[in-house]
Amino acid sequence: MIIDPIVLIAFIPAGLALNITPGADMMFCLAQGLRGGARPGWAASAGVSAGAFAHTFLAGIGLGALVNANPSAFEVIRWAGVGYLLYIAWKTLRTPIGSSDAKPLTPSRAAWQGFMVNLTNPKVILFILAFVPQFVDPSRPVLPQFLIFGTLLAIGGLVVNGLVGQFAGQMRHRLTQGSTTERVTRWITATLFGGLAVRLAL
Repeated sequence: MIIDPIVLIAFIPAGLALNITPGADMMFCLAQGLRGGARPGWAASAGVSAGAFAHTFLAGIGLGALVNANPSAFEVIRWAGVGYLLYIAWKTLRTPIGSSDAKPLTPSRAAWQGFMVNLTNPKVILFILAFVPQFVDPSRPVLPQFLIFGTLLAIGGLVVNGLVGQFAGQMRHRLTQGSTTERVTRWITATLFGGLAVRLAL
């Protein structure tokens, strides 16, 4: 087998720990569910999962060595993530939930933005570069092992974040534009995105 079954069993709860930890990925899926319902929420989750898989693929072909050799490459990714989170926070704050002017993201655009949010998320990069290699057996083909671990992370993230988007989509129908609940929800979501951006910057 490519991966020892015992190692695989040990990796699964570690991957789920990353998936269920609130962060930029989960908040983005929540925001899309609130804005446009379950479909954009699930699409955003699919994009996030694709980003997680891309991270493990890149790590498998040597991204870890690149970042170690050139730390400025990580800084570029980090600041790109800061800028993108601030942009999402601003858009969330300015666009009322349920407004006819809100123009919820199409599923394809929600998926693309979810992909970018994950791809520029330093938490995911650090987790994969620092943690996944501990489960890799160098005596066996390395890239296939990374791809299997990436698939597990992607599936776990798809389910967890998709359910978050689904729940948010159900909440959306209970929110009336301009209501206190709508304004508070919008401010909380935007503040969380902004807080994540500040944390990444510091």
